[in-house]
Amino acid sequence: MPPSEPGSVPTVWPGASYPLGATYDGAGTNFSLFSEVADRVELCLIGKDGREHRIDLDEVDGYVWHCYLPTVTPGQRYGFRVHGPWSPSSGHRCDPSKLLLDPYGKSFHGEFDFTQALFSYDLDADDLASGGVPPQVDSLGSTMTSVVINPFFQWGSDRAPRTPYHETVIYEAHVKGMTQVHPGIPQELRGTYAGLAHPAIIDHLKSLNVTAIELMPVHQFLHDHRLLQLDLQNYWGYNTFGFFAPHSQYAANKHAGGAVAEFKTMVRAFHEAGIEVILDVVYNHTAEGNHLGPTINFRGIDNAAYYRLLDGDNRYYKDFTGTGNSLNARHPHTLQLIMDSLRYWVLDMHVDGFRFDLAATLAREFYDVDRLSAFFDLVQQDPVVSQVKLIAEPWDIGEGGYQVGNFPGLWTEWNGKYRDTVRDYWRGEPATLGEFASRLTGSSDLYEATGRRPSASINFVTCHDGFTLNDLVSYNEKHNAANGEDNRDGESHNRSWNCGVEGPTDDPQILALRGKQMRNILATLMLSQGTPMIAHGDEIGRTQQGNNNVYCQDSELSWMDWSLCETNGDLLEFTRKVVKFRKTHPVFRRRRFFEGKPIRTGTEARDIAWLTPAGKEMDPEDWETGLGQCVAVFLNGQAIPAPNERGERVVDDSFLLCFNSHDEVQDFVAPRSDYYAKEWTADLDTADPTGSTDFVVSAGEKISLQPHSVLVLRKTA
Repeated sequence: MPPSEPGSVPTVWPGASYPLGATYDGAGTNFSLFSEVADRVELCLIGKDGREHRIDLDEVDGYVWHCYLPTVTPGQRYGFRVHGPWSPSSGHRCDPSKLLLDPYGKSFHGEFDFTQALFSYDLDADDLASGGVPPQVDSLGSTMTSVVINPFFQWGSDRAPRTPYHETVIYEAHVKGMTQVHPGIPQELRGTYAGLAHPAIIDHLKSLNVTAIELMPVHQFLHDHRLLQLDLQNYWGYNTFGFFAPHSQYAANKHAGGAVAEFKTMVRAFHEAGIEVILDVVYNHTAEGNHLGPTINFRGIDNAAYYRLLDGDNRYYKDFTGTGNSLNARHPHTLQLIMDSLRYWVLDMHVDGFRFDLAATLAREFYDVDRLSAFFDLVQQDPVVSQVKLIAEPWDIGEGGYQVGNFPGLWTEWNGKYRDTVRDYWRGEPATLGEFASRLTGSSDLYEATGRRPSASINFVTCHDGFTLNDLVSYNEKHNAANGEDNRDGESHNRSWNCGVEGPTDDPQILALRGKQMRNILATLMLSQGTPMIAHGDEIGRTQQGNNNVYCQDSELSWMDWSLCETNGDLLEFTRKVVKFRKTHPVFRRRRFFEGKPIRTGTEARDIAWLTPAGKEMDPEDWETGLGQCVAVFLNGQAIPAPNERGERVVDDSFLLCFNSHDEVQDFVAPRSDYYAKEWTADLDTADPTGSTDFVVSAGEKISLQPHSVLVLRKTA
């Protein structure tokens, strides 16, 4: 009889304190749980009939409670009950009436019903009792359960692509949103990991020359009760409670533990296509929310160890994230959980990197963000985690939380200054030229001082958070009424420009201008030094109808409309062209910053030069004049200092990039100096719907730069 069935008496061995969680070794399963505050811990095996068999964990080593059950196999559902002090004022919230999920759980089953059973206080009173005991309402049947998984998988010849940063093009995507209405994906696979691995998606990404897909949160997360009551969901998934488990709702395989093998199969398919998989991870907070949130796992296991508590009143949580709590990255076991999770996703799930949501929170030792925090020290010395892509969202909502440029040498960062500058330039904001030049050339002012290279700048103009590219050029204001918050949510200062009309229009001139603006932004992104990131659907003009915060919109509003591949075919062709252009020419993806100095003694030739519309090199006064909307930059393909991976010199064509954000035609003179070029050939023009152009201009000749456009000239003589 299986050990979880009523009346059975499982064999219990002492087991080991490591690894934490439930670990099946082919014969049985080791269970291990950390709790420093516990007086007693029970392992609860859940039978098919929903009843539980409780086993006292008598073995305790270093506050880790453990046992080994030789007859427990994959598919077994389980949880823990932790006995200990109930003293919220001291930060302790042990409540054995709650079946607690495994913090190291690899898979979860069931749903949350958000009844009284999930909460350790009286919902009717809507208050947290400081003393006494919480309501003794058993949560079994009202909560999810952890599931033992089979860790073995046939990876075959799977190999990580290990694409160098300077050759990387990232595509940010949502598992469900990317696949839910794709006509080429079978119905039963839409919205799933299997759907994302379908050749229809992989072929699309390869056609874009994308090298990495960055998935929005796929760690097991919770749909907030407030949203469910509004008939909405936590679509984005920034509400994690299972840092080791792929989100079960994204699995086509609905069997217990089926999401794990399906996720691995997806990663293997992407690797076969040469595409890396990067995960957007949320280690800054958990789904348990503030002091009035549900008791799911961490809160009931060891509240004071896992969370940052408010000084002077430990009933409440420090909130640097705007979500109700902040994970306590100062505690050794919380740090261990984060690092164990990261290693698990690299070693067992074969992912290639991580984007850390609100990463500044992880660096808070006490109050201030500390670049030398324990978390960064651990990452730096870890032989596994230190070798994958590490991308920080370098801010949180706490004081001093905006930390763009301040992360350690291993890290790259979402460059919020790049986003803001490029948006401002193309909407015609004055006095942005110097900033624009810095962002276009890799933001050395932010990254060079820490020994980093241009690729440390993850360049983006749009992402999941905010307007899509289409909406950025179609709306001046957010339109978030569908979120049920009276349009109060979401960023109000979007640096957007609707090109003359708010929202949808059939005016051909405005539509043409919007198309040109989208091409301008995509071209700027791909011609900039650094690591570019495209938001899913921007290549086909996806719209969210002006909603800049679709975190709760699991609907056609947020899903990718694949019919736009036909409707906006020119934009798709342009995107493919400009990404391929970047891939073909190493001068746009240099490994080192520009120096602006002569490349050889006795010559005027430099690696970069900035030019006025008159074709003359800019002097300090020019940067302060009214030239801010029209500028050109010369990139010398003969002056790339870093060799390739074989130590060979890298040589490329030389280019002249001409930018005009003005609403009038701007005459530009091709520079006359011999070391630039005698003749230029136009390679790319955003004034054309597909970027097509083909004309020749000689030194000293005038070029009419169209309003709101980018022109790329290649040196041919």
